Amino acid sequence: MKHDESRNELGAVRIHKDVISSISSIAALEIEGVKRVGTNLKSSLSEFIGHKSFFAIKVDISRNEEVKVDIPLVIKYGYNIPDTASRVQENVHQALEKMSNLSVKDINVNVQGIERG
Repeated sequence: MKHDESRNELGAVRIHKDVISSISSIAALEIEGVKRVGTNLKSSLSEFIGHKSFFAIKVDISRNEEVKVDIPLVIKYGYNIPDTASRVQENVHQALEKMSNLSVKDINVNVQGIERG
């Protein structure tokens, strides 16, 4: 797995892809209208055994430290899908830049379902 690494006079600081996924998941779930992150079998099994939904999020870090995040979402019925997805993108972008100082290239939201709130 790839890690983002920065060095200072005391040593290295590494940010693992799972941390980026976790930040993205929490930021996405903060948006009103988001029912849950992920609908695939792996994320469903992970949630069943008590793990968080951030396993459904795909993170790529390029050699020049640009981050690309793919977030599968289920939106609550009655909410405007493009508006909700756009707000998720904005919130995830702000959270990643604030918490990791990474350069965020893409935040792709894939709406995979609609469920009653």
